[in-house]
Amino acid sequence: MAEVEERKVAYDANKIQVLEGLEHVRRRPGMYIGGTGIKGLHHLVFELVDNSIDEVEAGACDNIEITIHRDNSVTVEDNGRGIPVDIHEGTGKPALEVALTMLHAGAKFGGGGYKVAGGLHGVGLSVVNALSEKLTAEVYRNGKIYRQEFQRGKPLGPMEVVGKADHTGTKITFHPDPKIFEVIDFDPSILGERLKELSFLNGGIKITLKDERKGLKNVYKQDGGIIDFVKHINRNRQVLHRPIYIKGEEDDILVEIAIQYHDGYVENVLSFANNIHTREGGTHEIGFKTALTRIINSYARRYNYLKEKDENFLGEDIREGLTAVISVKVLEPQFEGQTKMKLGNPEVRGIIDGIVGNFLSSYLEENPRVAKAIVSKAITAARARIAARKAKELTWRKSALEVTSLPGKLADCSVKDPSQCELFLVEGDSAGGSAKQGRDRRFQAILPLRGKILNVEKARVDKILNNEEIRAIITAMGTGVGSEFEIEKARYHKLIIMTDADVDGAHIRTLLLTFLYRYMSPLIEKGYVYIAQPPLYKVTKGKKEYYLYNDEELDKLLDEIGRQGYTIQRYKGLGEMNPTQLWETTMNPETRNILNVTLEDAQRADEIFTILMGDKVEPRRKFIEAHAREVQNLDI
Repeated sequence: MAEVEERKVAYDANKIQVLEGLEHVRRRPGMYIGGTGIKGLHHLVFELVDNSIDEVEAGACDNIEITIHRDNSVTVEDNGRGIPVDIHEGTGKPALEVALTMLHAGAKFGGGGYKVAGGLHGVGLSVVNALSEKLTAEVYRNGKIYRQEFQRGKPLGPMEVVGKADHTGTKITFHPDPKIFEVIDFDPSILGERLKELSFLNGGIKITLKDERKGLKNVYKQDGGIIDFVKHINRNRQVLHRPIYIKGEEDDILVEIAIQYHDGYVENVLSFANNIHTREGGTHEIGFKTALTRIINSYARRYNYLKEKDENFLGEDIREGLTAVISVKVLEPQFEGQTKMKLGNPEVRGIIDGIVGNFLSSYLEENPRVAKAIVSKAITAARARIAARKAKELTWRKSALEVTSLPGKLADCSVKDPSQCELFLVEGDSAGGSAKQGRDRRFQAILPLRGKILNVEKARVDKILNNEEIRAIITAMGTGVGSEFEIEKARYHKLIIMTDADVDGAHIRTLLLTFLYRYMSPLIEKGYVYIAQPPLYKVTKGKKEYYLYNDEELDKLLDEIGRQGYTIQRYKGLGEMNPTQLWETTMNPETRNILNVTLEDAQRADEIFTILMGDKVEPRRKFIEAHAREVQNLDI
C-alpha cells in the first residue's frame, strides 16, 4: 500500500457539497437507477463500485472486493482513502452521514476531492441508501474504524468509532428494499461482465467478486489494459494484425484507444468516458471515427489504392471488421442525463481527432503490411456497399410498379397505428396458414418464412439484401437496415418470432435474432422483439384439454388429475395445431406467454452471436460443452 499512499490527495469534509434532500428517490427510483427490476437492482452495486473506481482514478485504491451474501445483501469494499468522517461545515453532521443521506452531496462538484470521476452527479451512495432496507457503512481512516447504520435512507443512530484500523478504505453493506424491488436475486454473471470491463479499463487493479450462495470467487485483473480488452473481444475471430494502441493527453483530457481488425463484417466500437460505458457514443466516438476515415482515405489516395475517379471510402466501409475500445478521462464530463449514455463535451472531439490523426498517419507509414490489410478490407466493403445499394434500388423500383410495396405472402392487419400492431414471423407455410386463419385480423399480421434464413454472421450486406426472406422482413417492417435504419417508420411495435419447439425451430430463431441484432438492433433496444412460446404438450382427459409449456407444468398437472385415463400429445411443430388451438395457446394476447428480447449487455451479445454463428468451430464446441447441462426439451 506504500505506493498508493504517496499519491493520495487532500480529501476531507469540506470537499462535500450539499445540493438537496433524499425523499424523491424512493418515490421515483426509476429516475435514478433505471427501474425496479433486475437492471435497477444491479445498478445499486455498480453505483458503489463506480465510487471505488473514482478512488482508483485519484491514485488512492488498487483493490476492490464485491461480496454477494447468502441473504442477497451485498458488500462493496475498497482500500481507498475512506469517506471523510469529520464534521461538514454546512450541516454540522459527519461527512459520512451527509454523503449517505443527502442527494447530490459529494466531492465531485468542483470541490477538489476528485480530478476525474465517473460518479458525476454525487447520487450513488445516497440513492443506494435510500433504496435499501438496511445499510451499514464502515470507514477505515485516521487509524480508526467508523461505523454508521441506516434504514431506508435514515440514520439509525450517530456515527461511532468501533475499533482501530491499520489501513484506509470504505466498506458498504446494503440490503435492497423488498418494498422497492420486484425481485431481489443478484446475478453474478451480470456483475461479472461489468467488473471485467472495469478491470480492462483500469489496468493493474484487482477486483474480486465473491458469491457466498454458490461458493463462487472470480478475480479480475488485467495488466494489459484496453489492449487486452480488444484481444478479449476478438478472441473468437480471425484477426488481421496485432492491436494498435494510441495514447495522448491534451488540456487535462487523457485519451486511450486500442484498435484491431478481423476478417469478419461486424463493427464493434466501445467507448467509455471516466470508466462509464457511453453506449450512445458522443464526441469522443465522433472524433475517433472522423480521424480514422480521413487518415485511411488519405493513405489510400497517396498510395493509389483509390484512383482519381474513385469516390472516397465511407466511414462504414473503413470500420467493417473493426474492433475498437475508446477510453477518455475528462476533468468535467458532460453526460446526457444520469444514465450517462452519451458524452457531450465539444472540446473532446477535436482533441481525439488530432491525437488519432497524428498517430495513425505515422503508424500506417511505418507499418505498410497492416495498412494494406485495412485498406484492402475497406475496398471490398465499399464494393459490397455499392452492390447492396443497387440491390435496394432494384427492390424499390420493382415495388413502385406494384399495387403495394409489401411482400406478397404477408397477410397484413387492418389497424394502421403501429403501436397496436403485431407482426408474426412464422416458420413454414403450413404453420403460416394456420396462423393466418387463427389470428385477429385487426391487429395481427403474419409473414410465413420458408425454412432457414441466411446466416448473416458469415455474409456481406450485398448477399444479405439479396436473400428473399430477409428482404421480406425488411420490407414488412418498413424501417430499412443498418446505417439507414429508421425506428420511426416501424409498421409494427411487436415483432414476434414464432417457430417450432424443436432443433430446427431453435436454429431458425437464432438466425433471425442474429439478423435483427446485427442489422435492426434498435428494434431490440426499443423492446419491439418478442419470442412466442407455443405449448410443448396437450393433455386430454375425458372432454377436458390442457396445454402445457414445459415439463414442470406437465408433472404438476398429472399429479392433480391423477396419472391414469389421459393421453399426451407432444407438439414438435406449429403445423400440428389447428387455427383455433394456435390462437388459444400462442397468439391470443389474453392467454399467451411471449418473451420480450432485451439487450442488457451489447458486448456479451456480440460475443455470443460470434461464438454461435461465426466461422470458428472451437469456441462453439467449448460453449456447447459448458452449457450442455442447461439444455431442456432436447429434441433427438
